[in-house]
Amino acid sequence: MVLAQQTPVILLDEPTTYLDIAHQIDLLDLFRQLNRESGHTVIAVLHDLNHACRYADHLIAVKGGEVIAHGEPAALVTEDLIRQVFGLNSLIIDDPVSGTPMVIPKGS
Repeated sequence: MVLAQQTPVILLDEPTTYLDIAHQIDLLDLFRQLNRESGHTVIAVLHDLNHACRYADHLIAVKGGEVIAHGEPAALVTEDLIRQVFGLNSLIIDDPVSGTPMVIPKGS
């Protein structure tokens, strides 16, 4: 419906929840295409950090309703931030496909 209405901004709340990985990627690729080719601003809540890092130009990290940090994924996503927001020890490496940050959980 939002595409038929030709709105410049698309708001999405966990659009990939309950989808298998192939459909998640198809949907995220579509959102990227809408942004890049049609100029739509796409704002999405994603709980998969690696998807967020790979597909977003700008991230906002929220904990308890408070904005903890925001910025480009490469500058924002650090082991300290993941620990602060999620209480999780992790390793951050470069995604071998996209070059964006990839979060590898170590456990708590």
